[in-house]
Amino acid sequence: MKVHIIGGGNLGVSIALGIAKFSKNNQVTVTRRNTASIQYLSEYGITVSSDNKHNIQEADVVILTIKPYQVDVVLAEILSAIPGKTIASAVSGLSLDMLQEKTKNEYPVIRIMPNIAAQFGESATCISFPEKDREKALPIVDLFQDLGTAPVIDEKLMDAATVLGACGTAYALRYIRASMQAGIEIGFDSQTALAIAAQTVKGAAKMLLEEKVHPEQLIDRVTTPQGCTIVGLNEMEHNGFSSSLIKGIKTSLKQIKG
Repeated sequence: MKVHIIGGGNLGVSIALGIAKFSKNNQVTVTRRNTASIQYLSEYGITVSSDNKHNIQEADVVILTIKPYQVDVVLAEILSAIPGKTIASAVSGLSLDMLQEKTKNEYPVIRIMPNIAAQFGESATCISFPEKDREKALPIVDLFQDLGTAPVIDEKLMDAATVLGACGTAYALRYIRASMQAGIEIGFDSQTALAIAAQTVKGAAKMLLEEKVHPEQLIDRVTTPQGCTIVGLNEMEHNGFSSSLIKGIKTSLKQIKG
């Protein structure tokens, strides 16, 4: 598949690297106005250009990883060069109806919400598309499954997916940072504390994904009567650990919805 990514920021670069590293038989182009900071992508066989239309007519899919205010300008620039090509949008707040309207219903459209872990093959990429575009969308689903997981969801949940899967990266990192700080307080140097905290989160996530069970079932395995784990969990809950996380996620969703 020939993939043309417009927008060489953090997300666009992460997707490009993920495709180059974890998906086979693809050609990737990334465009950005100032390419100095992404020239290193060429080392991975990725084409870099400051021209949004560079070889775009050869693309199988055009992925938009740009800011919402840039959409109209970019579409005006590229649409005439990609008749009938599939357009996949990672633009926050840009609904499928809006994208279809902007493209005059002449292009297959897909909405994707990856996160920056794509470059490590660990993105949770939520995808939605109109039923009429299913045939064109399924290869894109397969592509993003190579970069982690790629559940197809109802578009009405896409804003929620943004918060849970994209903003959620920051929430998880903040937990790791706090755990690292606690590790320093109880005696570890910073690098050792970080390594333990990060690997522990990775291990917990892998157990959940492999065993497909409720988190509490795994929590039960590491809590014993009158043990140190349960008293720590209870202290966190008394101080609002779960409720503050839930409130934060809901507040982020309110921000997206305006």
